[in-house]
Amino acid sequence: MKPLKTTLIATSLLSSSVFAATWHMPTPYGDGNLSTQLAYEFAEEIKEKTGGDLDITVHSGGSLVKHLEIPRAVRSGQVQVGEIFMAIMGNEDPIYKHDNIPFLASTYGDAQSLWEAAKPSIEAKLAESGMKLLYTVAWPAQSLYTKMPVSNLADLKGEKMRTNSPSTSRLADLMGTVPTTVQVPDVPQAFSTGIVQAMVTSPSTGADTQAWDYVDYYTDIKAWIPKNIVIVNNRAFRRLDKETQDIVMAAAQHVESEGWKRVEVRGENDTQILRDNGMNVTEPTQEFVEELVEIGKTMAAEWKAEDPEAIGKILERYNP
Repeated sequence: MKPLKTTLIATSLLSSSVFAATWHMPTPYGDGNLSTQLAYEFAEEIKEKTGGDLDITVHSGGSLVKHLEIPRAVRSGQVQVGEIFMAIMGNEDPIYKHDNIPFLASTYGDAQSLWEAAKPSIEAKLAESGMKLLYTVAWPAQSLYTKMPVSNLADLKGEKMRTNSPSTSRLADLMGTVPTTVQVPDVPQAFSTGIVQAMVTSPSTGADTQAWDYVDYYTDIKAWIPKNIVIVNNRAFRRLDKETQDIVMAAAQHVESEGWKRVEVRGENDTQILRDNGMNVTEPTQEFVEELVEIGKTMAAEWKAEDPEAIGKILERYNP
């Protein structure tokens, strides 16, 4: 007997190839996450505007497809739409790392400018793999969670750092820590069992995973503002009639705009949740900031060296 998920996807793909009625959209994050909430809004707007002719089912929390497998699932047509943390594709092409370079864009205005600079390159690269960009959702600025207070890099030396992309693994190396890959659903257990002792991530991830249960300190370094991207299988998209395609793209534009409006407020609210639950929320020392800025310069230089022409174009277009 086929597993339920396999049967569900196979049946819906057969149906959608004929009627373009049902799409499946895996996302790695839980229902309390801003990006997942926006995914539901995206699906609801499309369902409403098409009169139910296109119905997108959102599968949150990695329940249908695990995070690292989502790009392949969309590329192959196993699912029609998917959401991913863009930097996880950094091993495929360095342009996907552009929003994971510390202090290249650490304000929301700069992050939007960087996205506009990188977007043409991202769209072209996705198209080569048979995928189309629908929209992006920014995360709140990334900061440091630890079990002990941190005033400089020496305080972290030898600690095991949770990572989730090639860029964060390199960051961990440069910080003198041991990179350890852990995806969001596994974060609490990883800390509780000693697999990791520190991580750099958003206040939203901390609030969603109840970070106060496994760490005590949050140092608000605001190192960078990464993004999720929502991608669609190009063949599935082309099967839609022109009117439905326009509805999908209009909904994508609306959701992306809403995401940029809400993310800063969400970050402030989630940081307050960390405080309210007893975490020590502090600003970084000047010494720590200077050390991290130097790491950012090193990572930016290494990033550009991976593909000087393609990355040079992004940096030329970027005007913070």
